[in-house]
Amino acid sequence: MKKRNTLFLAAALGFGLLGGNGWAQSFPNQTVRFISPFPAGSGPDVIARIVGERLGASWKQPVVIDSRPGASGFLAASAVKQAAPTGYDLLLADVGHLAISPSLFKKLPYTPKTDFVPVGGIYRTSFFVVVGANSPFHSVKDLIAAAAKSPDKVTYGSNSIGGPLHLGAAQVEAVSGTKMVHVPYKEISQLYLAVSTGEIDWAMGSLASAGPLLRAGKVRLIAVADTARSTAMPNVPTFEESGGPKGVIVRSWVALMAPKETPPALVATLNNSLNDVLKQPEIAEKFSTFGFVPYPLAPSAVSSLIDSETVFYADMVKRTGASVD
Repeated sequence: MKKRNTLFLAAALGFGLLGGNGWAQSFPNQTVRFISPFPAGSGPDVIARIVGERLGASWKQPVVIDSRPGASGFLAASAVKQAAPTGYDLLLADVGHLAISPSLFKKLPYTPKTDFVPVGGIYRTSFFVVVGANSPFHSVKDLIAAAAKSPDKVTYGSNSIGGPLHLGAAQVEAVSGTKMVHVPYKEISQLYLAVSTGEIDWAMGSLASAGPLLRAGKVRLIAVADTARSTAMPNVPTFEESGGPKGVIVRSWVALMAPKETPPALVATLNNSLNDVLKQPEIAEKFSTFGFVPYPLAPSAVSSLIDSETVFYADMVKRTGASVD
């Protein structure tokens, strides 16, 4: 009985410290892990390592990136879902994991709004309309005109059914009133290779994903699907400037999430540290090489973003009929 009471007292004291500002102010005193669904060497992975390095220097504790790609992000998300709410295991997740998957998957092993609490945004990026270097399409107007003239002849690709690239391109179909053919690929590298060779006509892509073939002169960017031009590619017109209809905005973003029940004081400590890093001018410069923009957000702003994007993409999933068992 005495041993049981001792354990109970220790647990109670631990809980009190966990919820208190003093505990949060002493964070961290050991290695922090960012558990990531992105492959090592990918754009999001490189950005996470840049941010982690800066946070580690500020905290004087290591920040490691634990890459667990595959299974549509389920491996990484499940690991953080089951982690203790101590701030030492955090999830990197993008719009797909947090706002699209709930509508896309019939069985999702996590619920973004109840299994995690937002820590903050990391970056956002706009997608471009990517065509082959020898493509006859030099503007969105050309592309839509061809699709209107010959329904089901113009092809576009993506790296996953129901992913941001698929639903972004489907948005173009919906807004323009055209009918095109979606061709899914298993790997992002296969997708842009297919665009470069003319195997498919076009795809949505970021500078991080399409950049290597762009620099090699194998693909062209004819528009950015946003309301303003990209600071990284200011010569590329917006979707509307390129002759497309209004309202086509295709963006992605990555946020940092903590397990549910992580104390608010600790979340605030994490958010302050993260935003301090993201506001450093040299960070914006490093991000821009990938076409990314730092996205320092309050936890409440991330929560609102997830809500609004979930509603938007639920409509796009319904329109396309995309579904994954």
